[in-house]
Amino acid sequence: MSGYISSNNNRFYASIESAYGQAATVTAGNRFPAVHLSIQQVQQSAVRRDKTGSRTGLAPPPNLRKSTAFRLQTYLTSWDGSGTPVQGALFQAAMGGSPTIAEGIAVANSTNTSTIQTALPHGLSVGNAISVSGEIRFVTTVVDGSTIHINAPFSSSLNNGTVLSTTASYSLSSALQSLTIYDYWDPIDAVSRVLTGAGVDALEFAVNGDFHEFVFQGPASDVLDSASFAAGQAGLASYPVEPAVSAYDYSVVPGHLGQVWLGNPTNQFFTLTAAQVRVSNSVATRNQEYGAITPRALAPGPRQVVSHFSLFAQDDAQTASLYQAARATATVPAMIQLGSQQGQMMAILLPKVMPVVPTFNDGETRLQWDFQGCQAYGSQNDELYVAFA
Repeated sequence: MSGYISSNNNRFYASIESAYGQAATVTAGNRFPAVHLSIQQVQQSAVRRDKTGSRTGLAPPPNLRKSTAFRLQTYLTSWDGSGTPVQGALFQAAMGGSPTIAEGIAVANSTNTSTIQTALPHGLSVGNAISVSGEIRFVTTVVDGSTIHINAPFSSSLNNGTVLSTTASYSLSSALQSLTIYDYWDPIDAVSRVLTGAGVDALEFAVNGDFHEFVFQGPASDVLDSASFAAGQAGLASYPVEPAVSAYDYSVVPGHLGQVWLGNPTNQFFTLTAAQVRVSNSVATRNQEYGAITPRALAPGPRQVVSHFSLFAQDDAQTASLYQAARATATVPAMIQLGSQQGQMMAILLPKVMPVVPTFNDGETRLQWDFQGCQAYGSQNDELYVAFA
């Protein structure tokens, strides 16, 4: 006897596509946890105007163009340092750049709090991250093959021979890559889905909630399902079988753990109450071309990176400097580290963000400043960097 299907009885996998709309293969290592996935596909409407001798509406022909969109919500979860983070494919699709893995880098000397020399060539670039003892920092200057400057000092000095923890860094690119997202359900005869050609039009980060949350949304090429699949769809001969399911263990990072560095000079702030960062890629799809039912490619437009943050107002120099920067329409660096334990951290760096003059929120017992709509700027694909450790 059939019964209802529990909304928790599904598993998600994601992988970067080699060709737009052609389903990428996945393995057990491509599985990631998610809170919610919504997929909506709408067939283009067409009005028939042929005269029939009645007022009855006639159905449009099949195979009209389709429009597909998705929204995916997930949490920051743990990463053991092998391969790439479980949501790595999603961030790669949102930002465009391939991940850079830094591992086994040993410190030879730390001449000051923001300059580090390595024992061997480090192979790092601007925007790559290093990590140690529950902290992430980003490379802001590569002095030479064994010397780097970082965006903020570590809490403690690094001793000679200290081996830095593994990091995975993601950067922006002019081009965007598409994803295949698999949504498998139990029981086995329930309808499962494959979303192909998924492009991330918007990526949102939110901190200081119950958990650190990410939202990915945008257009897609098509959605396939196990009930109506036909050979040849998305380059598949048959509906893909789910990889062998094994034990899946991960930790969710509490939303109040992390660090915030703001201003010029950069200072650590302990008064942040909320923060959001949104990346908008202005993605369109090539979906109006003759001879095609589904889109042919992604077409990203101008990028916008906007942040919102609130903090308690204090009568100190570093808080006042943010107000002064806003009044002067000056840019300042901003870094938010999510999590504080090795293997459960992510960091966001905005090298040049222009704070707006804050609104004074005096509705509570302590005055808060709300900085809303702070735009990040750069010269070429350098307004945002993301890293995991």
